[in-house]
Amino acid sequence: METEKNGKTRISAIVRTFNEELNIRECLESVSWADETIVVDAFSTDRTVEIANELTDRVILHEWPGHVGQSQFATDQTENTWVFSIDADERVSPALRDEILALDLQHTPHDAFDMPRRHFFMQRWINHSGWYPDRNIRLFRKDRCWWGGYEPHDKIQVPGTLASLKNDLYHYIYRDIDHFAETKNRYATRTARDHFRTGRRSTLMHFTLRPLLTFFDRYLIRRGVLDGLPGYVISVMEAYGVFLKYLKLYEMQRRLMRFPGQGEDGGAR
Repeated sequence: METEKNGKTRISAIVRTFNEELNIRECLESVSWADETIVVDAFSTDRTVEIANELTDRVILHEWPGHVGQSQFATDQTENTWVFSIDADERVSPALRDEILALDLQHTPHDAFDMPRRHFFMQRWINHSGWYPDRNIRLFRKDRCWWGGYEPHDKIQVPGTLASLKNDLYHYIYRDIDHFAETKNRYATRTARDHFRTGRRSTLMHFTLRPLLTFFDRYLIRRGVLDGLPGYVISVMEAYGVFLKYLKLYEMQRRLMRFPGQGEDGGAR
């Protein structure tokens, strides 16, 4: 395993994709500083693979096993110990790139680094609403860290020490309100299924009071009001996602769907 180049520790960048033809070029260009870039694609039906092949010679087709499984698979394909994970709709800012390249990874006592992620929504950068600084672990040692979390929220597990970088990872999050609502619905289904499988249950309070608390938390406590209309929309939609998640879980456990036998987890697939 080659880990150094010109005295500097080598870094592998990984990207998971599925139908990301509108994002993948700019994403890969933003990690062109990496010593190795691997794209793991879940058999896209658009031009994602074609575009990715123009920018890296490591494009791997792999059936989608879930967020956690695909992230771990991509990590396992890398040649270097240090790995930088990025989503197709994200970009490494020039300042973050320079900060990463200035790190002495060979001698650092840390196993991973997190960084602030700034979201672009409704044609503006969001500075509050619980969306910033939204610190995410993206640079890590693969021999000491692994992917965990729950669907669809995969997260690097760090048994050792974690350090923080100061510059932003840019996230071009939702194309429009339809995309926002569709994503919240899809994620609510996946989370509800995961909760159902692990024995978590929903009550009336979960899908009545929790959405209200989520709205006030986002809009007032986390100062979404300062983000103007986008802050209000974010607060409403985050509450909507909580409502859907617990209502879907309640539906599964009470088998209120028309065909309760659909899916071994009790939910429609």
